[in-house]
Amino acid sequence: MFNFEDANKKSKETMDTMLKSYASLTKAFQAIATEAADYSKKAFEDSVAHIEKISTVKSVEAAFELQTGYVKSAYEGYIAEATKIGEMYADLAKDAYKPYEAPVAKATAAVKAAAAA
Repeated sequence: MFNFEDANKKSKETMDTMLKSYASLTKAFQAIATEAADYSKKAFEDSVAHIEKISTVKSVEAAFELQTGYVKSAYEGYIAEATKIGEMYADLAKDAYKPYEAPVAKATAAVKAAAAA
């Protein structure tokens, strides 16, 4: 027989789980957006500083050396930032799933028990 109390309880548990997941997703996306904005600002400032430096150079060799150093550091900075943001997305996925671990484990156990019976 259908039990309204059980249904209401399950509905409340589901809503609580969804809200916890949504809150962790929101916080993680905010952190990623902040990190991306900070990196963009720093990259722009570094670019402006490089243009100012290279505009004062008097020889082609010195300009080439400056440009090579800038490109190398910009590439390394980009790779480091991409790695960091990738790790943040991996953490986001783990945190978003965390509220569902207990209900999924409980449902899996119930299915196994029903299959064994």
